Amino acid sequence: MFLIEQAPSYDSMEARLADECSRYYADPYGWVMWAFDWDYGPLKGFQGPDDWQRDYLQSLGEQVKERGFNGVDPVDPILDATASGHGIGKSAITSWIILWIMSTRPFAKGVVTANTSEQLKTKTWGELGKWRARCIVGHWFEYTSGRGSMSLYHPQHAEVWRVDAQTCREENSESFAGLHSASSTPFYIFDEASAVPDTIWEVAQGGLTDGEPMFLAFGNPTRNTGAFRECFNRNAHRWQHRNIDSRTAKMTNKRLIQQWASDWGEDSDFFRVRVLGQFPKAGDMQFMPSDVVAAAQKRGIGRYLPDEPLVCGIDVARGGADNSMISFRRGKDARSIKTYRITGEQSRNSMKLVSKLVMLLDRHKPDASFLDETGLGGPILDRLVQLGYPVTGVHFGGKADDDKLYANKTAEMGARLRQWALDGGSLPDHPDLEYELTCRDYWHDDKDRLKLESKPDLKKRLGCSPDWADSLYLTFASAVPLRMQSRLHLDQRQPTVSDYDPLACMTTGE
Repeated sequence: MFLIEQAPSYDSMEARLADECSRYYADPYGWVMWAFDWDYGPLKGFQGPDDWQRDYLQSLGEQVKERGFNGVDPVDPILDATASGHGIGKSAITSWIILWIMSTRPFAKGVVTANTSEQLKTKTWGELGKWRARCIVGHWFEYTSGRGSMSLYHPQHAEVWRVDAQTCREENSESFAGLHSASSTPFYIFDEASAVPDTIWEVAQGGLTDGEPMFLAFGNPTRNTGAFRECFNRNAHRWQHRNIDSRTAKMTNKRLIQQWASDWGEDSDFFRVRVLGQFPKAGDMQFMPSDVVAAAQKRGIGRYLPDEPLVCGIDVARGGADNSMISFRRGKDARSIKTYRITGEQSRNSMKLVSKLVMLLDRHKPDASFLDETGLGGPILDRLVQLGYPVTGVHFGGKADDDKLYANKTAEMGARLRQWALDGGSLPDHPDLEYELTCRDYWHDDKDRLKLESKPDLKKRLGCSPDWADSLYLTFASAVPLRMQSRLHLDQRQPTVSDYDPLACMTTGE
């Protein structure tokens, strides 16, 4: 009877748990070691997180300490991206992080997504349910996993202390808008992040403006373009990022990995993605390989023969934030003459654009010019032709010259550009051009003809228009005759290197 009277009440036990939990606010690794019965029951034989998981959790804790959130003044978001091979325990660590945030930060709000609804429900969210059942404070939260309702929430504060699983369909993007948890931690976790649409990334990053925000992305690096890739490339200075080799993880099947190495080779894209956690040299559906574009951008000024024609590609803006772009190419050189970007009202006003194009055509005197005549391009083309300039209209979706190989003109121009780059073509060394060239996907139609992702579809997926790449595509619209003024015999033709300033490869508003 005495023991019963002296036993702590349920409320006092919960208070002690809460007090103990608060000690781990900036120590997710310590919390994981405290919150689960390692080497007991279902975790028999497990001493704790794998080495890479421990390092990740400790790094996350250091980032929390650096920001020193005081519960009032917002701090910079924690942006963390992990690319890895298969089978290293990504779903487990995402579950630990969710439970750590929810149990150490009252009124935290989060959204979790994955590449497919099946991955989200059976892997990501299913793993959370498993670890919540093992967690010493898991009973604090209600867990639901029904179709259309996957949530973890505190039952007494269900609207303001919760995390929800949301599919990453683009039409569902509003679910990723600002979480508004100014006194706590709003957080996003993306699993298999390579396949999450860029529009979802954009909406999520717009919700990191208050409290102590966190954006944590995990995944196999299956695509060499997109927002996940840019965490390791263009935006690497803003993101804490790492690549995890499956061979270093304790739980992976080392025999299968060795078989993959023998079958595919350690330098293959298959092995890079599924084992090394490295982005492929070319994505599964990526049309222009990244290494080919990179090599073309590192070649410096390209070479051409004296009688090779100067070709101009003009991509006319279709409105909105699009730009009009004008590119030039002669032989293997698409670098030495400036690429012109015409922006704003000057690009959308047809009369002003015609005036600017006339000035550029007079300045560079191309032997042939190809202009995208879709939309606003039609009247621009008519006026230039009326003024006597050698400009030919091109429909990107029009019939290819060789319609047995190419589904449309876009595919044909793209194939010519790719072969030109493989054969030693020289491109401007600019990240926007690299991104636009390498982000386009391809496939084959029902007639086995090459087909490239359309400009509208690409713009929808990326949130930006590939204006620069398309103006370069246009320089491959059709074969242009050699310059007639060159009367050299063929065996007297010698390559020429342009002396144009390669650093001045682009201007804006001109």
